Order: sequence, then structure tokens, then C-alpha cells
Amino acid sequence: MQDEAVALVIFLCLVAAPLATIAIWPRLPARHRDDETNNVLRLAANLFGVMTSLVLGLMINSAKNTYESVDHNVHAYATDLILLDRTLRQYGQEADAVREPLAAYVQRVASQWSQTEENPVVANRLSEHLLTEIGTRMNALPTIDAAHDFLLQDARQRLRQVLDQRWVLIEQSEGSIPRPLIAMLVAWLGLIFASFGFRAPRNAITVSTFVVSAALIAGAVYLILDMDVPFSGPIQISPAPVQRALAELQQ
Repeated sequence: MQDEAVALVIFLCLVAAPLATIAIWPRLPARHRDDETNNVLRLAANLFGVMTSLVLGLMINSAKNTYESVDHNVHAYATDLILLDRTLRQYGQEADAVREPLAAYVQRVASQWSQTEENPVVANRLSEHLLTEIGTRMNALPTIDAAHDFLLQDARQRLRQVLDQRWVLIEQSEGSIPRPLIAMLVAWLGLIFASFGFRAPRNAITVSTFVVSAALIAGAVYLILDMDVPFSGPIQISPAPVQRALAELQQ
């Protein structure tokens, strides 16, 4: 809901700025409505237009990098879960007690993916308990011979990788675009739109153009912010890797 609120504020600001300028312009003194003043406003608007384009480009690049990084880590996370289960299978029937909470944990992550707007990898205290139980049961496995000892060490390493990837995904779920940058971007866009209303004709076409333009820009900023938080909104990381991992564990 936070990104939607930001987009709504942007839309309202960009609609209000030119309409306020249209309403105020006829009441200004004549020296404030001449061509020289209009030219200065246009130059300032062009300057901020270039700066706004640069900031939008940086925001898009930052959101894209965040999305791709999280997507890569989700694939690595699912792969580590599959390899951990494969290692436990090779250990033998003694490791079935370890595989039970592992399968329950993956099942919980997969089911939480479509039911919450938060990071599904976090998924509350029960998930923490399941991960702790995996480690506890793994430490209780007997050392039968050198081959089983090697498999046990490999399983412990895989579990550490799963825990590391989990915390990396948790840290990456909050986004990387600073809010002050968004506030400054809105101020620049408001100034640009306000300059559009200076000496603009009062008719339905002009007002409709301002409204549609504000809606499109607000929508674009919303999608950028949504992509920067990959576990919520219309642009989300696919749950397919975790679902494939669950299918592998249930075979």
C-alpha cells in the first residue's frame, strides 16, 4: 500500500500544479505575464526536465539491479534446498527424520508466496522453528563411516548456505531507492507541470492532457518502486524455483 500511496500523491501533485498555475496566472501583475518571464520559466523547466530524466534513469537502473539480484538469489536458495535434500537422501534412511522438517519448511515458504505481500522467505516463527529443528536433527545423526561423515559435513554446509541465502533475501526485501530522492523527484515534476500551466488555455483538452500525463508519470514511478520491492505488487519474483524445489523434495 505504501507504493500506491506514493503514486497517488504524485498524481495529485502533478494535477494540482498546472491547474493552480492556470488559476493564478490571470491575477498576476502584467510584468509577471510578459514573454521574458515566460521564457525564463521555460528554461528552468527544461533544466529540471533533464535532471528528472537522469534521476528516473538512475531509479530504473537501481530497481532493475535489485530485482535481478533477488531473482538470482531465489534461484540459488531453491537450488541449495534441493541439494541439501539430495545429500540427506544419499546419507540413508537415518536422515529421513531431517528431511521431514525440511519438506515442511519448503512447503510453508511455497504456500506463503501467494498469500502475503511480505517476503515469503521470512514467514514467521514456525519457519524459524523448522530451520532450527533441521539443524538439531542433523547434529543427532550418527557417524557410520567416512563416507557418511563426508555426506554429513556436506549437508551441514548446504544448510549454512540456505540460512545465508535466507537472510540475504530478507535484507534485500526492503528496496534500495531512498525516499528523499523520490520527494525531490516529485518537487521537480511539480515545477515542470506548473510551468506547463503558465499561459495555458483554459479548456477541457488542456486539463485532460494534464490529468492523463500525471496519471502516466505516477504509474511509471509506481512500477519502478514496485520493482524495487520484488516480493509484492504486480511485478513480483516468480515462485517457480521454490515450487520446483518442493516438487523435488516430495518425490
